[in-house]
Amino acid sequence: MVDAKLYLPEEWFDQEHEKLRQRWHIPEETIFATKTQLGLDMIWQAKSKGMPFEIVGCDATYGRDSNFREALDTEGILYMGDIPNNIHVYTREPTLGIPANTPGKRGRPHCRLQVINGIQSVEVSSLAERMTLTPVFIRPSERGLLVYDCAACRVWTVTDKGKVREEWLLVRREPDGDFSFSLSNAHKDAPLSQLAYWRCERYFVERTFQDAKTEAGWDELMACKYRAWDHHTALNALALWFIAETKLDWARHYPRDPELFHQLEVAVLPGLSMSNIREMLKAVLPLKQLSPEEATELVMKHLVNRSRSTSCRLKAQQMSMNQSHDP
Repeated sequence: MVDAKLYLPEEWFDQEHEKLRQRWHIPEETIFATKTQLGLDMIWQAKSKGMPFEIVGCDATYGRDSNFREALDTEGILYMGDIPNNIHVYTREPTLGIPANTPGKRGRPHCRLQVINGIQSVEVSSLAERMTLTPVFIRPSERGLLVYDCAACRVWTVTDKGKVREEWLLVRREPDGDFSFSLSNAHKDAPLSQLAYWRCERYFVERTFQDAKTEAGWDELMACKYRAWDHHTALNALALWFIAETKLDWARHYPRDPELFHQLEVAVLPGLSMSNIREMLKAVLPLKQLSPEEATELVMKHLVNRSRSTSCRLKAQQMSMNQSHDP
């Protein structure tokens, strides 16, 4: 993880929510931004700081946004964005224009761009039934060889700004038999194997987030303050960097024995996992073992502190009630 931004609903920025924003310490300079706008901001920042990356992979929340994809394409950034199965595309290039007014026809003249060459759009789900899928080998994995049935074709989409763009449509059959769909601005000569590989690369991003939640405690934040979220996310980012560096150090100091490939008859030996690193940390940073007397004393201290907190809240409530009854 190199960056993160918190999405806030648009209604939080109206006048009625001003006190709530102050109470939750939301920075005053914060303005409303959609999820796709926040995503683009992080991409521009990563690019401006020289962070190397090959392609932007995203789920359907971002991939379905034509303005998001067009912004990446304008900057010369490759993308592979998932889309819902009800997105409409054109299998032939449409021509946009304002239809001429029919002589003698009453009503307001046309003023919006429309497809004027008779090309009809289709749902991507209907295209999957007509495409011939080919098994594509992606990579060896711990569950065996990763192979997906895929197909790709060139399609045309129309942006919200009325611009026609040619893109790749990648269709992939999932293990449960359903189809997933993605759009990409890869070069028209890109082979199917490359498109399928790019589509599968986002797995490692999703796995990183999964490990951060299950192993590093990213999902255990319970707070209402913006600063608390900021600090908690920053600590998780540092933890992920530590994990990544530990994996690299382990691979450097403990290279894999080539003989194991032949003995175990596998193409790839597993790498160090986040769970493995957590177990090693427990060994070098053991928790203090309390005696029964120390544990009892600690529990009594916590109970007393909780009672004191309750007493403070009761006093604050009583003072508030007395003030409300004063003439």
